Amino acid sequence: MTESAKKIGGVEFRSVSRRYGKVTAVDQISFKVEPGTLVTLLGPSGCGKTTTLRMIAGLEAPSEGTILIGGRDVTLLPATDRDVTMVFQSYALFPHMNVLDNVAFGLEVSGVPKAQREAQAMQGLAMVGLAGFENRLPSELSGGQQQRVAVARALVLEPEVLLFDEPLSNLDAKLRRKMRDDIRELQSKLGLTSVYVTHDQEEALAVSDRIIVMNRAVIAQEGSPSDLYRRPVSRFVADFMGISNLLDGIVIARADGRVKVRCGEATLDLPAPTATAADDVTVAIRPQGIRLEAEAAPDRLPVTVRKATYLGSHLEYVLDSDAGELFVVDPTSERAVPPGSGAWAAFRHDGVALVPRGE
Repeated sequence: MTESAKKIGGVEFRSVSRRYGKVTAVDQISFKVEPGTLVTLLGPSGCGKTTTLRMIAGLEAPSEGTILIGGRDVTLLPATDRDVTMVFQSYALFPHMNVLDNVAFGLEVSGVPKAQREAQAMQGLAMVGLAGFENRLPSELSGGQQQRVAVARALVLEPEVLLFDEPLSNLDAKLRRKMRDDIRELQSKLGLTSVYVTHDQEEALAVSDRIIVMNRAVIAQEGSPSDLYRRPVSRFVADFMGISNLLDGIVIARADGRVKVRCGEATLDLPAPTATAADDVTVAIRPQGIRLEAEAAPDRLPVTVRKATYLGSHLEYVLDSDAGELFVVDPTSERAVPPGSGAWAAFRHDGVALVPRGE
């Protein structure tokens, strides 16, 4: 990219809403995307994440609130007057144009002379590892290669903000892993301000500097990938971020920044959460945060092994307990505890979070 590409601006939403008649798609959300960072909008279908992305692009107008890009109010500006480009889920390549012409198309529309746009397009293809593919048609490329062409087409426009609308959803699992790493590496190398939309929490954890989790048109939580995974503030976020064991607990004591929580027959001594001051809590336990032990202890939960599955690199267990069902991922795969056996579930404290019950 040329020196002019180094214009880096952030994105800010101030109390932005988007309504369609009586339906509120986005409800009074505020957030900042710092310059040069990649922020992911994550959430289930219908949560408002794609509408939010489209409002950044200027493809949707907010019903109220203010949108700033690079400190400039763009709330009322059309997409053509914003220095923003988007990589679409469908890639939207022209089937009758070769790869070079696809990448250069936006430059042609902008009036860039032919020699200059072809040079920039070739540079863009080199950045995404497709040098030598310029004369091929999209139909002659794999899905991953088509996705790279779409990224190159966006990059050559040298945008202030680059947007990704579920760019990996059409790829198989193995290629998705490769492409998410490529996107993250390219974004970091170029220092691009980027907003990325996905419903896949693993993808969000892999590519993001920060994640904004949305649910029912509002922001449920935002923070670093580690914050959201380790310190969810609600049952929804804990469940959505892949914590599959959610048990009811009761706080029985609080002192010196710690709490004692009764969960079934186990009493857990944990750091006091900032998310809740209530006594009725949900104990969110990661599958990797549980290990099976042969002996009882006050902080261990008696369980019965219902199912044990050997998966080569690890074992998976389904356990029954008075507190509820538990799913366990055990990295020590030498010897499985057989179904029907009794055992004790011990919890790693860094694998447990407390959130308000019922939220």
